[in-house]
Amino acid sequence: MSYPEFSFHTTADEVATAFADIIRGKNVLITGTSLNGIGFDTARVIAKYANLVIITGYNAERLKLTEEAIKKESPSANIRRLTLDLSSLAAVRSAAAEVNSWPEPLHVLINNAAAQITPFSLTVDKLESQMATGHIGPFLFTKLIAPKILAAGSPTYTPRVVFVSSIGHGFGNPGVDFANMKKPDASIFKPMQAYFETKASNVLTAKELSKRSNGKINAYSLHPGGIFTNIMQKGDGPAEMHRLGMLDEKFQPRPESNMKTIPQGAATTVVAAFDPRIEDAPGSYLNDCVAANELVSAFCTDPANAEKVWATTEEIIGEKFGF
Repeated sequence: MSYPEFSFHTTADEVATAFADIIRGKNVLITGTSLNGIGFDTARVIAKYANLVIITGYNAERLKLTEEAIKKESPSANIRRLTLDLSSLAAVRSAAAEVNSWPEPLHVLINNAAAQITPFSLTVDKLESQMATGHIGPFLFTKLIAPKILAAGSPTYTPRVVFVSSIGHGFGNPGVDFANMKKPDASIFKPMQAYFETKASNVLTAKELSKRSNGKINAYSLHPGGIFTNIMQKGDGPAEMHRLGMLDEKFQPRPESNMKTIPQGAATTVVAAFDPRIEDAPGSYLNDCVAANELVSAFCTDPANAEKVWATTEEIIGEKFGF
């Protein structure tokens, strides 16, 4: 079967329409689905066709607003809410236990949630907040619900795990400070560097998950594009994005920054979740709705670093992630 070619301008609706037959019957869990974010738009378009869409967030009231907005457009959508605070390992374990109590297998997990860009702060587990919410919490969550993901596999279908990363994975001081991941040091903290390292961890985890699962799970990471979402509008995000030249003095997008709309930003996530054309390239990094491994930083291309981020995160959560 032939599918349309996608690009920078493709929207999530266009991708979901193209893969409607693949999405039908699938159960999908998406983290970080607040309104005015790419996670919401991802859930919105998938809900038109999927058997079940599980939306998550740490704020139950905001989660309810997301469900209402999706059902206003797709009244017959099967939506299930899950309260999930990725900044707390105990909360992650609780949410995962709830998922594991449900009868359905899970065909696709989309790790979309991320923390705001803020000054240095520690979580209840004494982890840096961005790294905890954007990498360590999702790693543990993926590990704990892996049996649900594996249960969706069949001779004709390989379940997928998607990590929403960023082109920023190679910015700043490229790489990951593994010692600082385990024991955060406020004296060397820089908000954007924490963001970059979190996104690098996402790229590395996708590669290593694909490798370690031996064909049982296909994992992908992606750059959604520069998008004026909550992260750019709250916390230290506006000032940092202004410093990088993406926002003007009024903290609004500069025309020359070539930013995407939210529907365009969610498109690459939907491609990573369903496009059969990337089936034979697990671990790939996507940009503008296509595989773009040539854009992966040198640090994130090194298999040794993928192994190290995996082992370091296992040490932090106190559990091995095996198959």
